[in-house]
Parts: sequence; structure tokens; C-alpha cells
Amino acid sequence: MTDMGAFREAVTAWAAGGPGDPARDLAARLRVRAVVLLEGPSDVAAVGALAAGRGRNLAAEGVCVLSMGGAMNVGRFASLLGPPGLRLRLAGLCDEGERRHYARGWERAGEARQGFFVCTADLEDELVRALGETRVEELVRAEGDLRALQTFLRQPAQRGRPTRQQLRRFFGTKKGRKIHYGRVLAEALDPERVPAPLDELLAHVRRSPAPPSPIP
Repeated sequence: MTDMGAFREAVTAWAAGGPGDPARDLAARLRVRAVVLLEGPSDVAAVGALAAGRGRNLAAEGVCVLSMGGAMNVGRFASLLGPPGLRLRLAGLCDEGERRHYARGWERAGEARQGFFVCTADLEDELVRALGETRVEELVRAEGDLRALQTFLRQPAQRGRPTRQQLRRFFGTKKGRKIHYGRVLAEALDPERVPAPLDELLAHVRRSPAPPSPIP
């Protein structure tokens, strides 16, 4: 496990009611300065792939990218990691439907409502729109999933739905597929067509200041 992976595990355990000292000690040792709070692992895969494509190693920069296991957990994580807790700079990415959870979480942590960025529908929709449906279908073919996609599209429930919506739903039809395509689609993005929420998120953590002194 990487050191940043250990920090993520310590924070997750803390949020579940465990002790905070392991996370506090690792934050100081690793000089963690910012944390990106994401709803799930597919978002982590996309953010990590996009950062790597730009030559950035977020862990080496002191930025922890963390899956919270659902947007409703953001208040707890923001309180532990933001001003009331470790005093790290907070950043986040959420679906439009989860905006209220992030706004409340930021407010609970005493943060200004700056630093979380909202996808128009969800991250998959942003990626499909940026790439175009034809390019996404090419990527599905290249990944060996064309037959699975064709079978999915023949389902009665998919008839008449817009192609973009069909593709978004397809990514969630098999365990691990959404995570896999979060990375694949992000890696395929043209640097000039990165969705605004992702672009702004990475710019925000680049501007993060040096970490504060460790909490006694």
C-alpha cells in the first residue's frame, strides 16, 4: 500500500468512528495539504487518469483523492479534514443532484462554498459529451465490450433513449465497469476539451497553499 493509500484508509476508519490519531500523524508525515472528496471510485479513477495525463502526481503534491462511499457522507469527511479537523484545503466534484449535500458539507466544515465543482448531470455525462458518442463507442470496441453494449442496447428499456444516456447507463451495468471507463474516458480526452468541472478541480488543488502546522 502506498503512503497516501494508508492515509485514505486511516481517514475512512476515522469517519466510521475510529480514532483520529493515525490520520493526523500520516497527514503531518506526508505533508498532505489538500483533499479531493469524491462520491465513488469511478470518480477517483477519472480524476487520477486526467491528472496523470497532465504529468501530475497528486499524491506527490500532497493531494489526497478520496472516495467517500456516497455524497451523503461529505459532511462528516469535510468536518474531519477541513477547518474543524486537520485544516486541509477541501476540493470536491459532484453530480448536479448531489450539489445540496456538498453545499451543506462545506457549510458544516465552515468553508466558503468554493472548491467543489458540479457536473451538469454526472461525471459520465460530462465525459461522453466531451468525447462525443462516436468516440466513446470506438473506445468501448477497443476495450472488447462492443458485444456487451449491443446486447444492452437491445433491451426494451433502452429503446428510444438518447445515445448519451444509453452509454452512461451501460457503464453501470457490470461491477467494475464504471471505474474502468472512468479511467479509459478520462485518458482519451483531448486536452482542449476537458470538461470544465474536472479542469477547474485540478486547477483548484494546484493553487493550494502550503499545509498549516500540525494540530497539537
